Amino acid sequence: MPLPSSPAPTAPEAPPTLWTPFTYAMFRAIWIASVVSNIGTWMQNVAGVWLVTTLTSSALLVALMQTATSLPAFLLSMPAGAMADLIDRRRLLLLTQAFMAVVALLLGVLTLLGEISALGVLAFTFLLGIGAAINAPVWQTVTVELVPRRVLGFAITLNGVSNNIARALGPAIGGAIIAYYSPGWVFLVNAVSFLGTFAVVYAWKREAEVSSGPMENFVGALRAGLRYVQYSPAIYAVLVRTFAFAFGASAMWGLLSVVTARRLHLSSDTYGVLLSWLGAGAITGAFLMGRAGNQLTYNQRVLIGSAVFVGTNVALALVSSVYWLYPVMFFSGIAWLMTMTSFSTTVQLHVPKWVQARVVSLYMLVFQAGLSFGSMVWGELADRTSLETALLATAAWMLLSLLLAIPYPMRSAEGLNLEPADHWPAPAVPGPDIDPDDGPVVVMVEYEVAVADQPAFREAAAQLTRLRLRDGSLRAGVFTDIARPTRITEFFYVATWGEHQRQQQRFTKEDQAVEARVRQFHTAPEPPRVTRFLAFPKSLNVEMTPTYETGEGPQ
Repeated sequence: MPLPSSPAPTAPEAPPTLWTPFTYAMFRAIWIASVVSNIGTWMQNVAGVWLVTTLTSSALLVALMQTATSLPAFLLSMPAGAMADLIDRRRLLLLTQAFMAVVALLLGVLTLLGEISALGVLAFTFLLGIGAAINAPVWQTVTVELVPRRVLGFAITLNGVSNNIARALGPAIGGAIIAYYSPGWVFLVNAVSFLGTFAVVYAWKREAEVSSGPMENFVGALRAGLRYVQYSPAIYAVLVRTFAFAFGASAMWGLLSVVTARRLHLSSDTYGVLLSWLGAGAITGAFLMGRAGNQLTYNQRVLIGSAVFVGTNVALALVSSVYWLYPVMFFSGIAWLMTMTSFSTTVQLHVPKWVQARVVSLYMLVFQAGLSFGSMVWGELADRTSLETALLATAAWMLLSLLLAIPYPMRSAEGLNLEPADHWPAPAVPGPDIDPDDGPVVVMVEYEVAVADQPAFREAAAQLTRLRLRDGSLRAGVFTDIARPTRITEFFYVATWGEHQRQQQRFTKEDQAVEARVRQFHTAPEPPRVTRFLAFPKSLNVEMTPTYETGEGPQ
């Protein structure tokens, strides 16, 4: 009798490379569109500043162009993230791209007609900044939906390459159009670039998301995003490290032109060449990271990048030959891309989809705050002391920031399963449905735990308490029955019934593993007893009864 043939072994999946994200058609199309749109944005920045310079003699109005670009990001970053998590991201992208196209078109037409003033350019620039501020967190989180989790790091690296290609080409193309034609034509080209992105996003057939729970309101969504970060050590660590790095790295961005003009006594052409070396380094860094693969952890990459910037600031302070600064800027570009993509990838790999845009927007806000505050501090220090002193102080800051890796290590996301947990039975509720606005709600879970196991139980329960607070609880904790020490009650307090329903939907499979570690200490033959209490429900005229659950899903 012939033996049954064994199934052929499955070939191991090839490890991803830098080019793997391009095998996904929608990512490839959106990446190309983003390169074109980013080039248009850099062209717009150059043309806007140049136009204001020709329309007014006020240095203040010229300086306010940077404010008009960056201020909306400070004001709208978190609200934009909340919007991106509450409404369809594809529609929001279409809205922002169309809005920015119309604004750029109007600015271009008015400029060509000679009907624009310096204040008018500032106003249109501020409107474009609003569109960009709303667009940014959505655009950052779209990548997660276009490629699998295993290639996300390479996809984010390619997004960084897109920005650096645009930084290298945009100003040059914009300057050429200004020289031969008019800033108005630059604005019109930028409008067309937005329309190209609109067409690509319109062609994206995004799967509609179905939510079985009550919709979050806007203010509640903002609070939920901040609460998630507060009780997520992995995200909190990235934000601390991001601010420290951006605060120190801002000196290079803010003082490089001063080093070129005042210390080296060279022209703006040299400044442009130094920036080109920086951009070339960033693009090279992407290829180096692609070849390195997973040989370096994200924590190690950030440490290396920060160490390189120590040398960058020392070189800018002490090196007197620009020919030595060219390779310095090249390696600084590598370090910049390596560090920033490590931060961004770590954030996105540690965050479930329901809160992703809010956390990404907070990360972007912290990064911008570090750059802005750092530029102000180092610039003021340079004015009060000397340029060399400010740059050396920055190098010292970057050196000390390496120590942050001890209390705030960047954790690996390898093996994290952030998919929503399986559905669990709804609590038995007599009478009509409960109004989502009824509340507050108190949930109690009773365990039987041997006294000898209670230290280990408390340690495991502390992790579960953090998850309760992260996902919506206002208070949570664990108590022991003084009359029966083996009986331990976990409680958590939620503002409304609707928020409790959302809290259940936010529970991931990774969270289920934490809950399972707590339940393994339960010694009674029946499962832990779960009781929900609701304060004066409007829709119920009877007392709510305890709910008993046997599954391992969230309570």
